[in-house]
Amino acid sequence: MVWAIILTAIIAYLLGSISFSIIFTKKFAGFDVRQKGSGNAGSTNVLRTAGKKPAILTLICDILKGVLAVVVAFLMGKIANADVWNSALLIQVAGVCVVLGHTFPIFFGFKGGKGVATALGVLLITNWQIGLICLVFALVLMAITRIVALGSIAAAILFPVLCFFITNNFLVGDESTRMTYLVFGIIMALIVIFNHRSNIQRMASGTENKLIFKK
Repeated sequence: MVWAIILTAIIAYLLGSISFSIIFTKKFAGFDVRQKGSGNAGSTNVLRTAGKKPAILTLICDILKGVLAVVVAFLMGKIANADVWNSALLIQVAGVCVVLGHTFPIFFGFKGGKGVATALGVLLITNWQIGLICLVFALVLMAITRIVALGSIAAAILFPVLCFFITNNFLVGDESTRMTYLVFGIIMALIVIFNHRSNIQRMASGTENKLIFKK
């Protein structure tokens, strides 16, 4: 089982390290998104600096790599003939590692994005109900405030809360995995919040950028 956990972690991290924001801005706009705008390698900064097309492609691909990491973990559990608890652990390891890969990509000098879209992909396939609630909650806050970071942070905080109250609709899980998913949710939330520490400072000072679409 140890080999399955290690292999899953490596594959998930490498998947996360594929920074589509950098790839698409270089292809469509001819620059590294980390050198423009907020300097963040994420779809929001791509939207602000390079426009809708590369931003939409970045968002979709970032979500999909989160989904793919969980699929790999699920299949790894089947190959290793893991029980429910260990299968859930593989999914949780993959979720954390793919987001860490997005944040610290080995292919791009360990300077990546904040992992929100990738975390969303992980949530949607791990538990579609929790993922959908977090997505709608984030979108409503973003629509009201036009502050993407606020919606992202709030949804991240909501995730472990939902893991405590919602115990069904998990891709892999039963009553024995309830606490492990709660811990998983807390770890994911902490990563997202840590990655938004500069946004939190700007929100506190009233200087956080609001979402403006580039034509």
